[in-house]
Amino acid sequence: MDIRQLEALVGIADQGTFSGAAEALGTVQSNISNRIARLESDLGTELVNRTTGALSESGEIVVLRARRILSEINAIASDVSELNADIRGQVVMGMIGTAGRWIVPLLLEAQRSLYPHIALRIIEGSNSVIEPQLVNGRLDLAVLAWPVNAPELTEVELFSEDLVVIADKRHPLAHLDGPLTFATLAHYELLLPLTGTPIRREIDDASRAQGIELQPLIELDGLRTIASLTFDGHGPSILPATMLSSHLREDFVALHIENIAKRRVVLSHRRFGFPSAPVRAIQAMLVETVRNATDVPDGVYLPDPRIQ
Repeated sequence: MDIRQLEALVGIADQGTFSGAAEALGTVQSNISNRIARLESDLGTELVNRTTGALSESGEIVVLRARRILSEINAIASDVSELNADIRGQVVMGMIGTAGRWIVPLLLEAQRSLYPHIALRIIEGSNSVIEPQLVNGRLDLAVLAWPVNAPELTEVELFSEDLVVIADKRHPLAHLDGPLTFATLAHYELLLPLTGTPIRREIDDASRAQGIELQPLIELDGLRTIASLTFDGHGPSILPATMLSSHLREDFVALHIENIAKRRVVLSHRRFGFPSAPVRAIQAMLVETVRNATDVPDGVYLPDPRIQ
């Protein structure tokens, strides 16, 4: 096998076509076709459907290995640069949107100061979108909501945050005293995260422990969309406290809920393999930066520094 053959196969997996892979790799389509043909001959199996551009079952297996091989090769130069205290390379990080609102500015400021030669790319999405990309090597690190389901991943806690009801100040819920009970919330239709997502499990565990079933007006796998619907007047929602930005507090309130666990946010990476120097640097820097943050949003709690 040849490295260029593996690059061609990964290119087809990412771009969906031979021509797209050729453009991404800076070559011509005939070169991509020849590399795939030689790789298929070496392995004795078809890897790509020539009509649709889709990978075969064998192709999917080879791509998983190929991503890891190419990642290790790309890490060599980065690791050598570390010896000169001049770490260079690229880090691709997944980020749930709610965490990005306050983590990304901290991360960029620290990265520019400490590692100006690392190119940082951030892909935003939900756990369900980000986890598979972290497992298959498209992402190097990810900030996710706990729990992380994939057994190939491990994590370290970054912070926890309150789950609250966000409601228009004119809504009846906004005029009730004290923390809201689930018995009270059961009388109202709520915009809720999709069943099975980490945040929805926290909500359902707490409500069912009290024998309460909430009434979802709609369920969505996208906290930003839920928040937008609330802010556009479609009803109250249960969301992390960080979703209520300071400029919205004139018209909306964050109402505390009785007997519900805080949402935990973690930094996750693949359990196996040796990360490149840039990935290790960004990973350590992010954990340190968050734990030493002084301008922390309301409802966010940092880990006790005495507990490692």
